[in-house]
Amino acid sequence: MYTIVTGAAGFIGSNLVKALNARGTTRIIAVDNLKRAEKFRNLVDCEIADYLDKDDFLARLHAGRFDGAIDAVLHQGACSDTMEMDGHYMMQNNYRYSLAMLDWCQARKIQFLYASSASIYGGSRRFCEERAFEAPLNVYGYSKFLFDRIVRERLREASAQIAGFRYFNVYGPRESHKGRMASVAFHHFNQFRGEGQVKLFEGCDGYGNGEQKRDFVYVGDVAKVNLFFLDHPEKSGIFNVGTGRAQSFNELAVANVNSCRALQGKPVEALGALLKQGFIEYIPFPEALKGKYQSFTQADLSKLREAGYDAPFASVEEGVAHYVSWLIDHV
Repeated sequence: MYTIVTGAAGFIGSNLVKALNARGTTRIIAVDNLKRAEKFRNLVDCEIADYLDKDDFLARLHAGRFDGAIDAVLHQGACSDTMEMDGHYMMQNNYRYSLAMLDWCQARKIQFLYASSASIYGGSRRFCEERAFEAPLNVYGYSKFLFDRIVRERLREASAQIAGFRYFNVYGPRESHKGRMASVAFHHFNQFRGEGQVKLFEGCDGYGNGEQKRDFVYVGDVAKVNLFFLDHPEKSGIFNVGTGRAQSFNELAVANVNSCRALQGKPVEALGALLKQGFIEYIPFPEALKGKYQSFTQADLSKLREAGYDAPFASVEEGVAHYVSWLIDHV
């Protein structure tokens, strides 16, 4: 039997493949789209049984080529560019493709774990998995929102596990291919290494300079949540995956700068000292992001904890330190 990982050469997908390998699972069929060929690097140190293009895979699926050969699907494949304006492409890639995968798994009673997104909440001030708090601000968020609505209906009579994960602001290894859509932590690292300082947005939406807050979650913790549900096929639902603690962009920048400086044997400094020394600088808030920006996110983890997942999540300080060490080794 094989495990399918879609989006396997991407950020979260490749980390899931690596996490599966760590527990001895290598019969993995990696599915992705390598038109951006540089993503292959994410799989170089991973063990897989086969690789298939996402369209080829779907055609083989419908042709019955995998009947009786698959025990679980970890569906991470999607266009995650929140600035993508081609709605037709977004809905075909994120919604219709996901729906085809869901239908196939349900017809064969196969576990289906998939990537949702905290972007579904849009400008909401509450982040719990209920329709009343869902108001996506872009077509990416809408594509995820619509699929989650279908899942809610299917859960009532599901033949096998369906578990969706609303990822908050994920950061960590294997995301460099994402370019401008890579995490803020990744960009902070590159800014500091290249320019000697980190740039943050000035205040907006009532927040002071750099004080906008997000729930930043380390990708290693995201992988652990997926594996927990893979090991518990009786648990279904839609779950937030974040730390449950909002931290500011100032805190993220301070963690990044201090982690880089620590590797040079330099002492930890507080925000004020780093500002005075020019290591952190504030820049005007972009006009293009006004009205489209989440100034605060914080996952409500009640449903995740009720499902039995009780492992702690890394703080920004812990996660960024691990990430910077990894980046230094992979520059």
